[in-house]
Amino acid sequence: MRRLPVLLVLFLGSSCDGDPAPALEPGEELAGGDTTIRDESPNAFSYSARNMSFERRQRFVVGNSFFNKNWVIAPASTTGRDGLGPTFNARSCSACHFKDGRGRPPEGDEAFASMLMRLSVPGEGLHGGPRDVPGYGDQLQPNGIDGVPGEAVPKVTWVEQPGSFADGETYSLRAPTYTLEDPAYGPLPPDLRVSPRVAPVMIGMGLLEAIPAADILAREDPDDADGDGVSGRANYVWDLATDAAVLGRFGWKANQPTVAQQTAGAFLGDMGLTTAMFPLENCPEGQPDCAAAPNGGAPEVAPDLLDDVIFYAATLAVPARRDAGAPEVLRGKQVFADAGCADCHVPRHVTAEDAAIEEVRGQTIWPYTDLLLHDLGDALADGRPDYLADGNEWRTPPLWGIGLVETVNGHTTFLHDGRARSLMEAVLWHGGEAEPAREAVRALPRDERDALIAFLESL
Repeated sequence: MRRLPVLLVLFLGSSCDGDPAPALEPGEELAGGDTTIRDESPNAFSYSARNMSFERRQRFVVGNSFFNKNWVIAPASTTGRDGLGPTFNARSCSACHFKDGRGRPPEGDEAFASMLMRLSVPGEGLHGGPRDVPGYGDQLQPNGIDGVPGEAVPKVTWVEQPGSFADGETYSLRAPTYTLEDPAYGPLPPDLRVSPRVAPVMIGMGLLEAIPAADILAREDPDDADGDGVSGRANYVWDLATDAAVLGRFGWKANQPTVAQQTAGAFLGDMGLTTAMFPLENCPEGQPDCAAAPNGGAPEVAPDLLDDVIFYAATLAVPARRDAGAPEVLRGKQVFADAGCADCHVPRHVTAEDAAIEEVRGQTIWPYTDLLLHDLGDALADGRPDYLADGNEWRTPPLWGIGLVETVNGHTTFLHDGRARSLMEAVLWHGGEAEPAREAVRALPRDERDALIAFLESL
């Protein structure tokens, strides 16, 4: 059952009324178990798992090198990393995931640099996924190599929406509107569906993949049978390696099943680079210049290189928490639980003993996610289904590392499109299943809200 609303808990008695403060649980500060790195510098997201041997770390270093290097247009003397485009979003993985961290929406007249636009039209595509937009595919490519026009120019404008907490303190949320200007390959359809996505933090992906599927599915409650208002459900997506529909774990709508497919999909979708998994150039019908452009071989990303980048992505260490045992942080932890936030942002998991990557086996981890889809209301909806995820549903994002985003990436924008300019704004955007938790937070006195943010900043 959902916990009592925060204010009721306070009235009935809590740590604020003299009861013992919540304790730090054993190992809780080691968010990634034995993989955890103790670092809070601007490089905090870029270390290999701390339980990795020196010999295996060499592979991590190679993957890191290709994650950070710019790809170039073919043909080129650097044949190991040519084949960029013909249309693309970025020239390197790190251009979106700077320092393996979080992207942001553009400011002012900036171009979209660490943020992309998913596209579709109504109906189902291959294997039940989104249906491609004729002439444009499933992801906007605003850039093109010489002689190949980018597909369109994405723009975002903002409108402020005022609000207030129960104690009268005011706040303002910024609501985005997205447009696609100067489409190069014919008019965009009137029923176009657009979903903006910022690049997520890369840490701990191998650990999330190693959580047993049965443990994730055990938390499903699609019909809200327990009546707590939370009805998380799994997304099932097509796995190219097994040629079957499997549990989705990665992406803002849990639309990718594995680190491998997520990585190979990003090589193609973001940089226009083919792999053995995605061997065809990203040239939708109606883009003849794209189809005629030179390529960097077949595939453009060699299998061993792709494997090294996948290994790198799967073994990035999770930073340890800061001040996890501080009284204010523990008080905020209690607020987080009492408000119902932990119903979806599930704190603790244990990874499988037989996981493919040895470093992630049998780890007790604290990612604060259930990896399930939840309806977050109309205000956050993109209106774009993605396999079983409808337009209002989003995967619960992991919260580990969230308190270091400003240190690593120099900003504090959150949610799938970066509309929230602070952690509190992110909370206040929650609706749908999370509306009771949001309203509990809005009803808190200022000191309790501050404690909640102190807890989130410790993650």
